[in-house]
Amino acid sequence: MPTLDLKKVRPYGDTLDDGMVQFSLTLPVPFGEEAQEAARRWALESGFQDPKVVHAHDLGEGFCFFVLYARSLVSIDFTEIEIPKLTHERLDKSEIENRIRTLLGRKLVVVGACIESDAHTVGIDAIMNMKGYNGHKGLESYHEIDAFNLGAQVPCEELVAKAHEVSADAILISQVVTQKDLHLRNLTRMVELLELEGLREHFLLIAGGPRINYELAKELGYDAGFGPDTYAEDVASFVLDRILIQK
Repeated sequence: MPTLDLKKVRPYGDTLDDGMVQFSLTLPVPFGEEAQEAARRWALESGFQDPKVVHAHDLGEGFCFFVLYARSLVSIDFTEIEIPKLTHERLDKSEIENRIRTLLGRKLVVVGACIESDAHTVGIDAIMNMKGYNGHKGLESYHEIDAFNLGAQVPCEELVAKAHEVSADAILISQVVTQKDLHLRNLTRMVELLELEGLREHFLLIAGGPRINYELAKELGYDAGFGPDTYAEDVASFVLDRILIQK
């Protein structure tokens, strides 16, 4: 069995370092043998070796879906990867409540919404709604947190106005729709609006969604970003940590 070299990591299929991958794609062509050959040739032209179409499906209206197996010779140096990460302590609900009460001495105030054209509230509701998600209660259930969930398709201006009205400590923004990088445009617009109004330093600004992470959020001008498998405790722990540092 080959010895793993972390400086030259390749995908694993049947045996270590064989470079085997499985991927899917859609082509805008009529379904048939020609379409399958087109998918195979695309994989070849993209640098994959010995590609095989293992599943093909007619999507109708001149579109086809394919799953392929292929081999890649590309390797990466795993040892040189450095990902920016949050460093605050993750607390449970009871400890968050206790620290707000004893160390902050007032309620923590948070406003959140799914902004602009995005109508999907699943993300913001998981963090803020009383019932929460997957057994983790949302911020509305915290006695020491005033949580204002404005819902979906909220204009940036309305969210900023609410945050200013209630003297919020943090603004939470959820973006679920990511087609054509819509989430990037919406998130950028919020930062630009806060800067234009001279309010950027007044609030912690936090983004969340299926394609959000800490590194991306920081690049866009946010204080933090949370992706999948995030719960209210994660967000509340971060907000409290930063507010206590500023106190």
